[in-house]
This record gives sequence, structure tokens and C-alpha cells, in this order.
Amino acid sequence: MDTLRNWFSGTTAVQIAVSIIGIVVILIAVRLARRAIILYVEEPAARYRARKLVTLGAYMLMLLVLSLVFRTRLAGLTIFFGAAGAGITIALREVILSVAGWLTITFGGLYSAGDRIQIAGVRGDVIDVSILRTTVMEIGEWVEADLYTGRTVRVSNSFVFQQPVFNYSGDFPFLWDEVRVPIKYGCDRALVREILTRVTNEVVADYTIEAKEDWRHMLRRFRVEPVTVEPVVTLIANDNWLEFTARYVVSYKRRRLTKDAIYTQILDEFDKTDGRVRIASQTHDIVGFPDITVDLRDGAQRPNTGADG
Repeated sequence: MDTLRNWFSGTTAVQIAVSIIGIVVILIAVRLARRAIILYVEEPAARYRARKLVTLGAYMLMLLVLSLVFRTRLAGLTIFFGAAGAGITIALREVILSVAGWLTITFGGLYSAGDRIQIAGVRGDVIDVSILRTTVMEIGEWVEADLYTGRTVRVSNSFVFQQPVFNYSGDFPFLWDEVRVPIKYGCDRALVREILTRVTNEVVADYTIEAKEDWRHMLRRFRVEPVTVEPVVTLIANDNWLEFTARYVVSYKRRRLTKDAIYTQILDEFDKTDGRVRIASQTHDIVGFPDITVDLRDGAQRPNTGADG
């Protein structure tokens, strides 16, 4: 307590004034720097990184100003902070974990702004990574495929230590996806396979070329097996139809549009086959119940079979 009284007993007006002036100057410089970034940096990702760098630099400068102005007085509080350290650690456990999570995210390369991730049960695109929280533009939920719901979700950075982090766009920004087409028995199987292979290759040709190069990078960096990124068509037979599956790689942000383009072209090609290829569908016949008559004399109930008695 004597240390605290000594700390506050001296004339600190000059130190406080210098601190306030220093912080105000830093804030003005930050505002001017942000305006300059908006005016002269056109690329969104670079603009975002520049703004985050300016903000981080401002925090560090403020901390430096305060530590220099009050360096003599802070030396006397070393023992006090040491004794209170255990209690502070327990009280601010979540905050400390969030800051540690931010350091892990920033320097560990878990994800960055613009990546599509799934963390803490939330799936979406990262739009901001602050010291305490990650802000995600949500996808999925009540809408199909990978469309935005319109909700922004803020997740504590401490979750990187508690749950797996799924990154859809990290070292390999492509996903394997597939389309399934049911075909009637008796159709030209070779023609179906040829159509699916040709259409899929045409639609995802650019993705295939880019994915090959990115997978070679994965082979150099990680212990993964060589795989084919070119479209593959497979067939299985079940009780109702022949099911063809076309598997391909696609950009993680273009799954729905790519699948739409593939299905559209496949159906157009099937229409040109003059019935040699037909889509299968499952139909059900509902069998009606037999007529029922009620004998009101004795309350008996029996089916009406059309015979007397």
C-alpha cells in the first residue's frame, strides 16, 4: 500500500498531460493514415492488412509512450503486480487465452481475413481478426450450399485451443465435389459416361489446371499422397437405376454455381440423344382400400365383397 500511496502522492500533472498529448497525436496520425489507405490502396485485401497494421502500430506506440512517461513509477509497482499476478491470471483467463489465440492465428497461419473456415460450430468467411475475437460472415444454416445468411458471428479467439479449425481455403483452396445422375436401365452406358466426362472437363478445366499446381505445393510442404485432380466418372448399380457420379475439384467459393453449370449442360446433352439416355426417377403406386359397408342392425363391420350374405 505504501508503494501505491507514493505512486499517487507525487506531482503527476506533467506526466499525465504528456501522456494525453502523446495519445491524441497518435490517434490523429492513425485517422490520417486510415484515410490515406482508403484513398490510395484499391485492393481490398491489401487495404485490410494495411489498416490492421496501422491499428497494431498505434497500440504499440501508446504502450511505449505510457511506459516511458511513467517508467520511474512503474518500477515501484513491480512487487505489487507480482503478488497480484495470480489473481489477475485467473480473473482474466478468457482474455489471456483470446490474446494467445490471436498470436497463434496471426503467426501460426491458422487462417486470415478472406479465408473460409469452420470454428466453434460456425461456418463462413473471415472478415476480421481482432485481438480478442474473429468475425465471420456466416454461410449455410437455413440456406442451401455456400450462400451467405446475412448474419455476422463473432467467435472468441480462445476457441483455436479448444476445437478443431477447418480451413476451406488455406494451402489448397479447392474442394472435391460431385454430381450424381440416375439413369434408367437399358440406356447407352458408354454414351452417358462420355457425356459426363466431357461436360465436367469443360466446366472445371481452369480449376483443374490451378489445382494441379497447388497440389504440387502441398506435396512439397506436407506428407500427403499424390492424387488426381482431374474429373473422374464412376458407376454403381442399385435396385432402381444406374447411378453415375462425376467427381471433380472446384474453387471453395464456386461450388453451387459450378454444380449448376454441370447439371445444366448434362441435361442439355441428354436431350440430344433421341432417347438413348433417360433420367430415372422413382415412382410409387398408391393401392386403394377395399370398400367397407356397415351393418347398422347389429353394428357389425365387414368388407363389401359384392356377394350376398
